[in-house]
Amino acid sequence: MSHDSRTTRTALRICPLCEATCGLTLTIEGTRVTGARGDRDDVFSRGFICPKGASFGGLDADPDRLRTPLVRKDGVLRKASWGEAFDAIAAALPPLTEQHGQQAVGVVLGNPNVHTMAGALYPPALLSALRTRALFTASTLDQMPKHVSSGLLFGDPNAIPVPDLDRTDHLLLLGANPLESNGSLCTAPDFPGKLKALRKRGATLTVVDPRRTRTARLADRHVAIRPGADALLLAALTHVLFEEKLTDPGTLAGHLEGLDDVAEAVREFTPEAVAEACDVDAVTIRTIARELAAAPTAAVYGRIGSCTVEHGTLASWLVDVLNILTGNLDRPGGALFPLSATARAPRTAAPGKGFTLGRWASRVSGHPEAKGELPIAALAEEIETPGEGRIRALIVLAANPVLSAPDGDRLDRALSGLDFMISVDPYLNETSRHAHVVLPPPPPSQSAHFDFAFNALAVRNQVRYTRPAVPLADGLLGESEILARLVLAVSGMHGADPSAVDAMIIDRVLAKTVADPHSPVHGRTPAELAAALTGGTGPERRLDLMLRLGPYGEGFGADPEGLTLDRLLAHPHGIDLGLLRPRVPEVLATRSGRIELLPAPIAADLPRLRTALATERGADSLVLVGRRHLRSNNSWMHNVAALRGGSNVCTLQMHPEDAARLGLADGAFATVTADGGALTAPVEITESVRTGVVSLPHGWGHDRPGTRMSVAAAAPGVNVNQLLDGTLLDRLSGTAVLNGIPVAVAPSH
Repeated sequence: MSHDSRTTRTALRICPLCEATCGLTLTIEGTRVTGARGDRDDVFSRGFICPKGASFGGLDADPDRLRTPLVRKDGVLRKASWGEAFDAIAAALPPLTEQHGQQAVGVVLGNPNVHTMAGALYPPALLSALRTRALFTASTLDQMPKHVSSGLLFGDPNAIPVPDLDRTDHLLLLGANPLESNGSLCTAPDFPGKLKALRKRGATLTVVDPRRTRTARLADRHVAIRPGADALLLAALTHVLFEEKLTDPGTLAGHLEGLDDVAEAVREFTPEAVAEACDVDAVTIRTIARELAAAPTAAVYGRIGSCTVEHGTLASWLVDVLNILTGNLDRPGGALFPLSATARAPRTAAPGKGFTLGRWASRVSGHPEAKGELPIAALAEEIETPGEGRIRALIVLAANPVLSAPDGDRLDRALSGLDFMISVDPYLNETSRHAHVVLPPPPPSQSAHFDFAFNALAVRNQVRYTRPAVPLADGLLGESEILARLVLAVSGMHGADPSAVDAMIIDRVLAKTVADPHSPVHGRTPAELAAALTGGTGPERRLDLMLRLGPYGEGFGADPEGLTLDRLLAHPHGIDLGLLRPRVPEVLATRSGRIELLPAPIAADLPRLRTALATERGADSLVLVGRRHLRSNNSWMHNVAALRGGSNVCTLQMHPEDAARLGLADGAFATVTADGGALTAPVEITESVRTGVVSLPHGWGHDRPGTRMSVAAAAPGVNVNQLLDGTLLDRLSGTAVLNGIPVAVAPSH
């Protein structure tokens, strides 16, 4: 197909394909994205780009993307108009909740929601309209342990410190492979470059991982821990700091509560006691602890491999405890709390409301809520089990839990029995194929972008916004309008102008703000302030509101040099807001107003960790871990041809010694069996995996009928989560245990 060169232009777009949030310069011919390169003038990413960003045009123009809504008629999904789709929702959902109650409707949020502007702005309004407690998100497959530990320590589940990568002298990294993932709960464009710069300036990098990943190969020291033992190792490191009198909280000392209690809590976890369980010798453990304490600055950083295990919350807690005990929390070169432009303006240090777990529980198994969410591993039983409160309808926003949650076959069957299901998804995938209504958002080039979540996790404070690079195509609705109309359809306001949703939220925020005596607009009228907002859309007006009231904002005239949407638009490559700075007093929201080092739920869970010390492990036993790939992001990028092939394949990685013992050759097929079932995958023999460990990537298994993802289906791989029955969870956070799972492996016949 030829293109008229006279229509070729460039446009800026923040990449939405992973947590690095790199700035892109798109080449556009007519209305088609034909190229993408890193934006060298971007204040944050400085031109960095990875293969996912480079494939932006392929994803944007994927012919398998849905362009019209689908509505189920006579059991078959058929193309429909937008009006028909929302009419169907309005006709089904309100009567269902009236008959069966609000808890009969569940909501599932996938991680792509935090990669879009609309996905951040509208789900809270949807949940408010539904008034359901049946909320399930990807957090209980990934990061919920960190939210829970932060909530318990600091009083705010979203107060997550990030390592100061550009200034630290020592980085201890557990269960993370940022050279493949580009970082997680730590927004850092060119994470690989930052680690290489760290090594070049003489800083130390220690990587704890059962696989010798690309990140591990870059490290000064690679510790090939036994999967699932991260909390034991961290407890032993903490023990050494107390035993050898190496603790020095520094300026944090006046903000701590429970220091002596932590010392007693880890008394049994000596390096010698945990060595066998971790398969890490006591000398190495003591050396790491001493190096952490001796480094001028240091940061401990743990991610998915340390979260999606049986003691994920304890491991997440101990990461921050180590940073606190070495004086590295809240200091340059350590771990610091970012301050995003749309955060609430810092409040005066004072006791807060604190954080509470288990305010309600799931209906069937009694799993306690965490951060308002129930474990997604419990979704199938909540649909299947009869009785009052059974989930009869489901709204799924950018999620594919059939592949991402444990025991997808069971969930697959459960979804087929729903009375009604809505999917907001660009693809007919393994989950959305069950929907009664599918609402497809437009390609990313046709959407505005602002990173609400990831700016709050960024290693440098900055703010960037990009408007749509390509006009919205005829027949499509913007994602913001789709979600606003969905809110109206489920709340009895079907047919109202979707701008009413944004106006209602703006009015609500302003009414609360002008009543706050600490606000810069205290005593003014909401109507006056609303009239001052700029922006061409409801989401832009809401962004303008948040920028003005945020920590760098102009406060509706209080600081004429402060941030507004207009000022941000005048800086298309973003505005640099500076290095992270210490700010613990304004972060703390615990009831004591201090860092509560040993919260009661943590103390109550420690006996479970002690039992892990005595767990017997067979010499020939195998455990399963996942793995990330630079060209992939969970299940939602396997349909982009440019990102397939190479090492981005679904293989069972295994150490040569284990393969020889089991009689397996490279490329042969092996059957893997666990509590949830069995699957067959090709074997890849590699020394990058330690003995006793096998590895399968996450997000594969694109072989179910009724989907429309041709590239993914051509090489479907296997769904590793089908090996899990969903019963094994981290007790405190409800997070599914996805790593360190005992498995049996045998040749396939």
